[in-house]
Amino acid sequence: MNIIKEHDSLIIIGETGSGKTTQIPQFLFDAGLATSGCIGITQPRRVAAVSIASRVAQEQGVKLGKLVGYCVRFQNMTSSQTKIKYMTDGMMVREAITDPHLSDYSVVILDEAHERSVHTDVLFGVAKRAQHLRELKKELPPLKLIIMSATMDIDKFVKYFNAQAVYLEGRQHEIKVYQSVSTYENYWVPALATLFQIHREAPPNEDILVFLTGQEEIESAVTYTRELGKHLSNLVDNPPLMVFPLYSALPTRQQLEAFRPSPPGSRKVVFSTNIAETSVTIGGIRHVIDTGVAKVRTHHPMTGLDMLKVEKISKEQARQRMGRAGREAPGKCYRTYTQEEFDRLEDTTIPEIKRCNLTGVVLQLLAIGIDITTFDFMDQPPKQGIDTAMKCLENLGAITGSQLTTLGRTMSRFPLDPRFTKVILASVEHRCLEEALTVVALLSGESIFIDSTAKRVQAVKARERFTSPEGDHVMLLNIFRQYQSTKQKKVWCHENFLHYRNLQYGSEVRQQLAALAERANLESASCGTNTEQLRKALLEGLHENLAELQRDGTYVTTFTKQPVTIHPSSALHGTKTSMVLFTEMVATYKCYLRGLSVIDPGWLTEKNTGPRRRN
Repeated sequence: MNIIKEHDSLIIIGETGSGKTTQIPQFLFDAGLATSGCIGITQPRRVAAVSIASRVAQEQGVKLGKLVGYCVRFQNMTSSQTKIKYMTDGMMVREAITDPHLSDYSVVILDEAHERSVHTDVLFGVAKRAQHLRELKKELPPLKLIIMSATMDIDKFVKYFNAQAVYLEGRQHEIKVYQSVSTYENYWVPALATLFQIHREAPPNEDILVFLTGQEEIESAVTYTRELGKHLSNLVDNPPLMVFPLYSALPTRQQLEAFRPSPPGSRKVVFSTNIAETSVTIGGIRHVIDTGVAKVRTHHPMTGLDMLKVEKISKEQARQRMGRAGREAPGKCYRTYTQEEFDRLEDTTIPEIKRCNLTGVVLQLLAIGIDITTFDFMDQPPKQGIDTAMKCLENLGAITGSQLTTLGRTMSRFPLDPRFTKVILASVEHRCLEEALTVVALLSGESIFIDSTAKRVQAVKARERFTSPEGDHVMLLNIFRQYQSTKQKKVWCHENFLHYRNLQYGSEVRQQLAALAERANLESASCGTNTEQLRKALLEGLHENLAELQRDGTYVTTFTKQPVTIHPSSALHGTKTSMVLFTEMVATYKCYLRGLSVIDPGWLTEKNTGPRRRN
């Protein structure tokens, strides 16, 4: 505390389990450092911000949302009394748009700095700038910056923040690491085999955390483990299994289920993406199964496309995963890859800013009043990425030259990919705002479809009830309309092989977007059954995401001439439409298009010559 009081900027390296995330903000509050503003603690992930805020509120003996609160995308649990505020780094960047001085804060703690998400990197520069602006504006008290992590490239951070670094010892218990003796092609096979071996041999209440790559994979593993667990408990005297998924698109209350202690005599298994790597402590975990992979979104400026690929993690991530096993007691970490494979991993994770689509970042920085070409990044993003983002924003009508337009200013108010915001704004003119809000909200979360292996035929039949010849976006609209008009929503979702929680999340997001649209004075209207209007609005925002049918029956993207295939899950799979618009491209051994709509090529001529283009 004395060191923090002496320095305006400080780097704290605290081992996993040292309590830095939960205790330091409380010490700062007790020391009176929240009198001139609140203490803001940023997290790269929503689940961490929510669960840590709940824990700290409990420790303070207060109701969540009063003295201690949190703020994440589409959810704000704070009040005028909040003095310890946990938030995602993206939310603090958004606050800087309206207040570049960050004048509501006396201390800003940038936690899990090593994760280097794109918002974290932007926030590094934005917080440094706010600190400097506060020094110039004498009527505002100075801003304290604390940068925290369990692991980081210390020299780089010391140089960038011109700050001293201090080291806190943690309470990490001993962890035994077991490496696989042979290489596996399918990482989930040894993961599940290891899980059931632990379940057979380890005492009850020694819980297990398994790292997988994404929602679909996790949901399949949860279903399989639950079914096999029931079967095994009938055959042998194994403790009952409680199985939970954990990924970012899960509604908050369901994410928190994974954190509840397992009842005496049972065992909890949590299947998680890399959101469980840092910050969050899942009680009871003694065994970690690390598959050594994560799903990474990479943007290719040359093709202008986002690719979602399963890639190897870094050594830094592997150590973080291992650390989850020793938070409360000695534990074990089982890596489903060999020592040689571990040795070949990169030392640190490539910062997201070097591999992501920068369109949203550029728009946010311009809204704050910052020129991205001179912005003080810790790692400069590739010039080609910046150029592509500027071009995209110009095509969307958000900027002229490097100046934000009125449309661009409105776009910056929405916490969305600028292309989706453009769809919402274009929908006003096409008289289909209601429908656009629905589709964009559902695209902002994970898939609403349950891919049941056991009941694939029934699942396909259920999906056919909503299918539209116009494509997947209209199908989403059909589903949401029926979901809204159904009283027994959970039952209805179960019957139709739909994720109730993802539809519920989409519904909540839609309410938030509708409130933002109202604040932006967007005129509400519905196109009813004339969904051509909705597809025209989608085209305005996603005009670069088009693919054209070739003579040989294959598809090629119109802008980049990339050969692509319609994903089997699409309503348009097997059809031969002359032109389609897509939301996402997923690269496995082929490039698949997901989230499609049928487009009339004639609309492109309309779009290019009509008055909207000139405006």
